[in-house]
Amino acid sequence: MSIRYRFTLIFISLIAAMMLAIWAANNLLMEDYYIRQKQKVMEDAYTRLDAVVMDKIQNGESIGDVITKEAEQELHDWSSKYLPGVDSRPIDGEGKRFRNKDEAFNKPQPDMENQEDIMPDDKNSLLYAIREYGEKDNLAIVMVDGSVGKALSSSAREGGWLVQKLMWYILGNYDAGQEVLAVHENHSIEKRYDPRTKSYNLESWGFFSDNSTSFIMSMPVSSIRDSVSLSNRFTTYAGLAVLILGSIVMYFVTMRVTKPIKRLAELSERMSHLDFDACYEGDASDEIGVLGRSMNSLSDKLQEAISKLKAANEQLLKDIEEKIQIDEMRQRFIADVSHELKTPIALIQGYAEGLTEGMCEDEESRNYYCEVIMDEANKMNRMVRQLLTLSALEYGSDIPVMETFDIVELIRDLLTSSQILLEQNQAVVSFEETEPVYVSGDEFKIEEVMVNYLNNAMNHLSGDRRIKITVMQNGGEVRVGVYNDGNAIPDEDIPNLWTKFYKVDKARTRTYGGSGIGLSIVKAVIDGHHKSCGAENVGDGVEFWFTLDFTKNGKND
Repeated sequence: MSIRYRFTLIFISLIAAMMLAIWAANNLLMEDYYIRQKQKVMEDAYTRLDAVVMDKIQNGESIGDVITKEAEQELHDWSSKYLPGVDSRPIDGEGKRFRNKDEAFNKPQPDMENQEDIMPDDKNSLLYAIREYGEKDNLAIVMVDGSVGKALSSSAREGGWLVQKLMWYILGNYDAGQEVLAVHENHSIEKRYDPRTKSYNLESWGFFSDNSTSFIMSMPVSSIRDSVSLSNRFTTYAGLAVLILGSIVMYFVTMRVTKPIKRLAELSERMSHLDFDACYEGDASDEIGVLGRSMNSLSDKLQEAISKLKAANEQLLKDIEEKIQIDEMRQRFIADVSHELKTPIALIQGYAEGLTEGMCEDEESRNYYCEVIMDEANKMNRMVRQLLTLSALEYGSDIPVMETFDIVELIRDLLTSSQILLEQNQAVVSFEETEPVYVSGDEFKIEEVMVNYLNNAMNHLSGDRRIKITVMQNGGEVRVGVYNDGNAIPDEDIPNLWTKFYKVDKARTRTYGGSGIGLSIVKAVIDGHHKSCGAENVGDGVEFWFTLDFTKNGKND
């Protein structure tokens, strides 16, 4: 379930729990609370009435006369205000009579909801106090003046029954089930069962401080159960209304809270898939805003850390690949060297054994044997030197010394120094460049490249035995090409020409003494200059080429 539905469910559960708690409190606690409050009302009523009674007694008035006088004064005041045409004075102690009946009944009637209109003006009177408690607290009060036997009741309907009960209580003749709630010096408060109504009443009875005036107060307890039932029904209806309306409001209000949380969940999901373009765009200053900005910071740091980790992994992969290549090169190197040295060592060993065993007694044969041994030893020496040179180039220990020189002059000097070798191979060389062409590079290593290209061309001449050297400028580069006529190189062999000890024509290799390392040295030298080299079939021959950076007038272009 989503947070939004959880919030709504929690709200519904809380409201339901509150309704259940209110219902339980009403049923379990309301009656006791009601009784305690009404007990307090009875105690307050006793204190107030006792003060009034004692005040009247101290003024020399009897409670019976006070009650009669207040009743007559109340009737007179009320009649004077609302029935001015009626003589409210008693006649021979029997009832009242009217002077002007029409005038009396046409006068405005009192507002029965206004307590000031139906109660006497003297708030210190006994009648006012008794009726106030009757109206406000549903408290029926009966007072009896013990000296004259007069009774004052706030309820004409219950007055006689209450007077009778008071007499029984005083005489101790009535015990219909009681629970004493409080006992004071002159009165007590009890919860009694009423067999007439088959219900319980809360009653207080006893004497006022004058020890002559007795009283009884009665209040029905059964009404509290009706109040509890009514309260429960109202709470249920109101709670259901609040629950339904609140759930709807809560459902939409939580959208505002859960929407950014849902957005953060989507961002975290994208970040878990290493999508660091996802970011929190809100500007809230609450906990969600802080969390969103923290996720952005975390995303940036993760992206940076992962980028570094990727770079480190890539470098590690390169190192591993390089190590694998080095191991493969070492193994291949050992195998190739062993293969290449096997033949000259075998020849040297064979001819040396022949000399040792005296197989060549004449001087000419001995010289021949010695020449073969020396020739093979020279080949081995040259191959070892080339291998050392190639290793230095491949491992980066022989860094080219960059300088500016004239490539045309270098080629012409090389052709001059190789003139005898060219004549021995009956090679016809053409090189038409006369103007200086300046390039940037290691002059000594570029000369070694040209030597290897020239020797390679001489070793593979055929037909007219022509060698053509070209120097062409193309923008910021100079392309040097060495062409020789001869058999074309198969296309599948061209990419392997730069591999150590690779030979296209295995059978003719020893004819010209090639070791298969020269072109590998060329490749390593040109790679060290960060330029390119290659070979291609051209017409009836093959051209090997390489490039260098062009410089103008001896300065970098």
